[in-house]
Amino acid sequence: MTTQMKHTFGLIGFPLEHSWSPSYFQNRFRELGLKTTDYQLFSIKSLDNFSQFLATTPNLRGLNVTIPYKQSILTYLDTIDPAAREIGAVNTITIERSGDDRELTGYNTDADGFALSADFSKHTNALVLGTGGASKAVTWALQKMGISFTLVSRSRYKNRAISYSDVNEAVMESHTLIINTTPVGMFPNTDDFPSLPYRCLTSQHLLYDLVYNPEITAFMKQGMTYGASVQSGLSMLHHQAELALKLFLDEG
Repeated sequence: MTTQMKHTFGLIGFPLEHSWSPSYFQNRFRELGLKTTDYQLFSIKSLDNFSQFLATTPNLRGLNVTIPYKQSILTYLDTIDPAAREIGAVNTITIERSGDDRELTGYNTDADGFALSADFSKHTNALVLGTGGASKAVTWALQKMGISFTLVSRSRYKNRAISYSDVNEAVMESHTLIINTTPVGMFPNTDDFPSLPYRCLTSQHLLYDLVYNPEITAFMKQGMTYGASVQSGLSMLHHQAELALKLFLDEG
C-alpha cells in the first residue's frame, strides 16, 4: 500500500502567538477533503537561515508571510508577481519542487483582500497609519479605488509621511477613512492604540483596524466613543486567506 506524501503549508513571522491561520486553513483543507495536507506556524526570529529552513522542510508547498518579513522576504524569492512587485511586499509564497530544486514565487493577497473587505465608496481621503508591508498593500489598493491617502509614521518624512503630532483637527476633518496598518493594539498589548486626536471624529468617519486579535481593538473603541463607524481586520483576513488558498491549490 502506497502512502501519499503530506503537503505542508504554513505561516512565517515573529511573533505568531496571535495567529488564527492554522485553525482556519486546517478547517478549509478538511472541508475540501485534503486529508494529506496540513498547516503549521513557523516562528522565525530571522530570515538569515531561511534557505536552511526550506531545505529541512521538504514537504513545504507554500507559505503565508506576516510581520516583520513582508518586505524583507522579497530577496529570497525566485519570481515575484507583478502586482506584488509594484506593491513592494509579499504575504503569500508558492513553492514548486523538482528533486532538490525549488522555485519560490511571491504574491500579495492583502491588497485585494482589503479592497474586498468593506464599502469604501463614501471616502475620498484616507489616513494610513504605518509604513510597513501591510501599509504598502493598503495604499496600493486605495490608489486602485481612486482614494487619496496620507501616510502617518512615528518618523516624520519617512516614506513622505507626516508624524502623529502633525495630525490635527483639520487633518482629521479632511480624512474620513483612518486605517491602522501597525501592530499597535494587537494581543497581548490590547490596551494600546495609536496617538490621534480622537475627539475630532464624527459619524462620517470610518476607523479600520487591520488588527483582528482582539476583534474589537482599543483603536476601534476610541472610534466608537466618538460616534465613528469601525471595522476590524477579520473580513480582510478571510478574503486574503481565500485568495492565498487558491494560489496554494493552483486554482488562481
